Amino acid sequence: MDFQLNEDSLIPLYQQLMEDIKAALTEGKYAPDEKIPSESELSELYHVSRITVRRAVEELCSEGYLVKKQGKGTYVSQPKVIRKITQDKDVMGFSEACRACGMEPGAQVVNILRCPARSDEVRFLGLPPQSDVIFLQRVRTADGEPIMLENNFFPYEPFKGLLTAYEDLTNASLFDYLESRYGRRPESTVSCTLEIVRASSEQASYLSVITGDPMFYMNAYFLDGEGKPLMIGRQYIVGSRFVFNI
Repeated sequence: MDFQLNEDSLIPLYQQLMEDIKAALTEGKYAPDEKIPSESELSELYHVSRITVRRAVEELCSEGYLVKKQGKGTYVSQPKVIRKITQDKDVMGFSEACRACGMEPGAQVVNILRCPARSDEVRFLGLPPQSDVIFLQRVRTADGEPIMLENNFFPYEPFKGLLTAYEDLTNASLFDYLESRYGRRPESTVSCTLEIVRASSEQASYLSVITGDPMFYMNAYFLDGEGKPLMIGRQYIVGSRFVFNI
């Protein structure tokens, strides 16, 4: 495992660990029904406490990625039903989709951070090894009701201005902001998948649902109008409230 957790980041270590294990599962580094390393082994590999490892594993179990077997260890769950979505052009952002449904969009910024890029981010965004990305996290609302926890990742150098864009990105369209500030807008996706997961405690608190409630998880790799990699979006959506094609 070549991903180094960043102790100086505002993103909790257990969340960093969660995302790296999730990326390993998505990339097929562990097969379905395969036993993952034990808590002590993961603790050694990532140089974090077993408490941090336990929290990450518990959250991944609640989301359905892992399953604990009494007396045996923790195993990779059977493959989820994942729907691949084709978005060759005319990608619709949340604000536009919301207004199309007669609802008023809103956005509350939770975090804008600089953090280490994971392997899939390095690969898709064409970054050198050991690069950083900008992590933008917002809660999106429709008529004031929380609908989506939005997690977007951008290459650091061209988008470092986002770090001071809290006010600009509050109750604003991200797509419109990127176009007006950087001259680039998400126009298509090279890959976009939709699956059902269960809300973690953190996601539940942001979206006003109960921990363990089912919701949609969408993972999309966005290209701009010239077909160049722009950003990665990992969004958690309360589907019972608002379903749309983003």
